[in-house]
Amino acid sequence: MTPQRTPKLDRGQVVDAALDLLNEAGLDGLTLRAIAARLDVKAPALYWHFKDKQALLDEMATEMMRRMTARAAGTAAGADGDPAPGDWRETYLRTMRTLRAELLRYRDGAKVYSGTRFTDTGYAAGLDASLRLLVESGFTPAAAARAWLTAYSYTIGYVIEEQAMGPNPFDGTGGYDVEARAERLAAHPLAAESGRVMFRDFDEGFEQGLAAVLAGVEATLRG
Repeated sequence: MTPQRTPKLDRGQVVDAALDLLNEAGLDGLTLRAIAARLDVKAPALYWHFKDKQALLDEMATEMMRRMTARAAGTAAGADGDPAPGDWRETYLRTMRTLRAELLRYRDGAKVYSGTRFTDTGYAAGLDASLRLLVESGFTPAAAARAWLTAYSYTIGYVIEEQAMGPNPFDGTGGYDVEARAERLAAHPLAAESGRVMFRDFDEGFEQGLAAVLAGVEATLRG
């Protein structure tokens, strides 16, 4: 059966509704049926715009990227004291901090972003500029790509864990019970204590890990 087009519905409306529902219900609650109910249409109407849920997730990730790019451009336009154009380290750190902040705007945002394929090339100019800065700072093109991917993968992986283990910022519920974990692991004191580092103060943890990534990249990949 061919999906019927709903005149009042477009791709942008579907994606906006999906992102709103994501923040309310998380990725597990993000179903085409639930999105359709929010839009007051029948679920088959969504298939006119997206062939399956993965196609919708790809577009959601792309919209997240568009919003991030727009916000980053606005911040740069109005910022004072930005790093010098040739300061690859500060640019590298700032880019990953921006990515983390944007992923945290959405419940399960990192899970949505991970493994999806952007549906347009809006990311390409920023990526090209970041890689060019690395090349101009002494990296080979291959090393620049590896340096970027290493920090990108760290950031997404960190936020996936952060969003899974920390309290839900949208309703304040949840969060890993670190003390209960420590009690269960009392016979293994280092493992027990590690939870107080790994599952608390995610901001500090991210910065420490990112600094380690930067140091490793500079030591092993920069010419």
